[in-house]
Formats: sequence, C-alpha cells, structure tokens
Amino acid sequence: MESDQLVDSLALERAANELFGMPIEVDAIVAQRLDCGQNAQATFFLSKKRQLYCYIEGPAHLTLGDIKKMATRMGVRVEMFVPPRGRPMYFDDVARRKFVAIYPGRRDIQPDDLRYYRTLAPYCPALLIINEVKDDMIYCADHDARTGWRPAVKLAYRRILTS
Repeated sequence: MESDQLVDSLALERAANELFGMPIEVDAIVAQRLDCGQNAQATFFLSKKRQLYCYIEGPAHLTLGDIKKMATRMGVRVEMFVPPRGRPMYFDDVARRKFVAIYPGRRDIQPDDLRYYRTLAPYCPALLIINEVKDDMIYCADHDARTGWRPAVKLAYRRILTS
C-alpha cells in the first residue's frame, strides 16, 4: 500500500512539473482516485508547503466548465485552475478564438464577453489549487446516492493567506 502511494506521489510530482510547470513536492495523498464524473478521477494531495491540490484526469473531452462543476460538487473552493505549462493565458486564448469564430465582426472584445467561452476550453488533465474544503468533507460521485454524490473523505482545510 505504501509503495503504491510512493509511486503515485512521484507520478503526481512528475505530471505537475511536466504538464503544468509547477515543481510540487508531494507530502501526503489525502484521497486517491475519487470518482468525480464520467470516467474522471480526482486525487487530492498536500504539498510539503501544506498546500492542498487536486489532480483530475479522465477522458480528453473534459472542459474547464466540466472541471469547475466537478470541483463545486466535490465540495471544494478553488483558488486557481493551473493552465498548461508555458501557456499562462491558455484559457483566455481559447476563449478569444471561440468568440471570434462565432462573432467575426466584433473588434472590441471585453473580458466579460469571454467569460462563457473560457469554460469551453479543453482541460484534461487538470490541476487545481484548493483554497477551502467546504463543510470539512470531500465528496465523490456515486450513482446510487440520491444526490449523485456521497461523502468520501473528512478533511478540515482552509488556506490562510499570509503577507
């Protein structure tokens, strides 16, 4: 069991560095491979700096909107959706391309115009920096439950910003 977690923590560190450009040292895996959607699984882990992250992998057709919905239903408040490595404006670039494809005549594009189109950006795998676990409980998808979600892990976490 511990060797599995060691391999998974090394894989998470490698994926975070290679795919997202974030050199993270995994301290502990809090929840491993929780179902969070159609064939999607989430792994929650703490870094050495005591920051909570969520790594979601699944089918290649997941979008930022899907990931946002999953995070809300899992009971976490996200501080940041980490864009792919080397593309800090990834979500805005995709949103702008999709907006211009639909409205080719518009020249004065405002950030509010792009809000919806940002959610259409392909985003799989996904790395989320977690700000807070609401109600001290992380939920996972369960099709037999009445709401479709059931408690998976009890975790009290809230990031306190320091200056």
